[in-house]
Amino acid sequence: MHTDWERCVRAVQSKDARFDGWFFTAVVTTRIYCRPSCPVVPPKPENMTFYPSAAACQQAGFRACKRCRPDTSPGSPEWNQRADLVARAMRLIADGVVDREGVPGLAARLGYSTRQVERQLLAELGAGPLALARAQRAQTARLLIETTPLPMAEIAFAAGFSSIRTFNDTVREVFALSPSELRTRVPLSRGAQGTPGVLTLRLPFRAPLNPDNLFGHLAATAVPGVEEWRDGAYRRTLRLPYGHGIVSLTPEPDHIACRLTLSDLRDLPVAISRCRRMLDLDADPVAVDEQLRADPVLTPLVDKAPGRRVPRTVDEAEFAIRAVLGQQVSTAAARTHAARIVTAHGEQVDDPEGGLTHLFPSPEALAALDPESLAMPRTRRTTFTTLVRELADGNVHLGVDNDWTETRSRLLSLPGFGPWTVDVIAMRALGDPDAFLPTDLGIRRAAQELGLPSTPAALTARAAAWAPWRAYAVQYLWATDSHPINFLPV
Repeated sequence: MHTDWERCVRAVQSKDARFDGWFFTAVVTTRIYCRPSCPVVPPKPENMTFYPSAAACQQAGFRACKRCRPDTSPGSPEWNQRADLVARAMRLIADGVVDREGVPGLAARLGYSTRQVERQLLAELGAGPLALARAQRAQTARLLIETTPLPMAEIAFAAGFSSIRTFNDTVREVFALSPSELRTRVPLSRGAQGTPGVLTLRLPFRAPLNPDNLFGHLAATAVPGVEEWRDGAYRRTLRLPYGHGIVSLTPEPDHIACRLTLSDLRDLPVAISRCRRMLDLDADPVAVDEQLRADPVLTPLVDKAPGRRVPRTVDEAEFAIRAVLGQQVSTAAARTHAARIVTAHGEQVDDPEGGLTHLFPSPEALAALDPESLAMPRTRRTTFTTLVRELADGNVHLGVDNDWTETRSRLLSLPGFGPWTVDVIAMRALGDPDAFLPTDLGIRRAAQELGLPSTPAALTARAAAWAPWRAYAVQYLWATDSHPINFLPV
């Protein structure tokens, strides 16, 4: 979008928050870059130039605005609605792959040469993978400086910087303030000062956001010991690259309140990225709802509760395993099966608030279990053991870098994997915004009630008009039922 100069100028002059994260405005006279909705008086159009990423602004010598904090704007929805090389690379960078494995590791995961990855990112985003990762480290450093009393040396290494000097130079360059000056501007809250290891932050999103089905689904399907709904917040344990964590997410009118407890602060950017992905916070609800409203059948559903998101996951392999456990059984039965497996094979964690006890078992741990210990029909037992073995051996990989079409084909080749299982994994684990579930019982009931075709083939043909947002149409169709997944718990 940053190449459409007139459209960008109109968005800046109207302070349209919908475009935050889509592009960034750099002011050539002040050398400051902002988000489109910055509250200050808009600069003259001739002084504006536009970039596709904060990293590109920083690389061009602009520093972040202290009023609108553009580095904290929602991510571009492009990276969650596309499955090409650039989108997959952006999801991996957000997941911390460059910091852990370097650019060669990023390229290896994508199946391209380092040069090709760098060239495509530079062409579309104006910055290469190192610059994009550097911008993410700067944002992580800012969060730690403003929300924790940690010494600057600890913050530097937790944010992924290789030295104190690099940390100091980067913070000065990006924010035009030293780390100490940045901390002075935002006094620490009492909670941050008194609770070591606990981080409190706000996760922004594009309005509107309807929390009912989003948090309702996560709470209704929560596996005891791993997830819970408590005091208006969804809580769960997280398996992270350097350790584990516990997150508490509370829906607020203009943000999601996030409280993180991490065993290793280096996991902060990854934890934030995975929570944002689980809650689908980088979606563009206006674009989605406009497309779905074009169908008269969906218009009243969208108008009644706009801004529905697709509830996703923080762990793709975990969700695939749980999808198999949920085949042809009720939500309650699926939770019971999962809870037994967690108790027997999950890794125990300490929850300071009580309630959460385990990490969901890894595929490697589940591959070693005795199949006869699984209380399920033999055919589903075979499906389960085959999946965990393939995941543990690396023959099936599920992650943010997946090619959706290729992964669907690989899953369909496994015994017991039909269209419903593959589509629900594509929708909630892989993040395909156009995944559709025409064989789902709830969808078929909704179709019958709304006068839509009830057979899978006919319904799929009818739903072609909802592309590329059919996963969101699923949320609106599910919402016609009184199932607990559609409501915030009392």
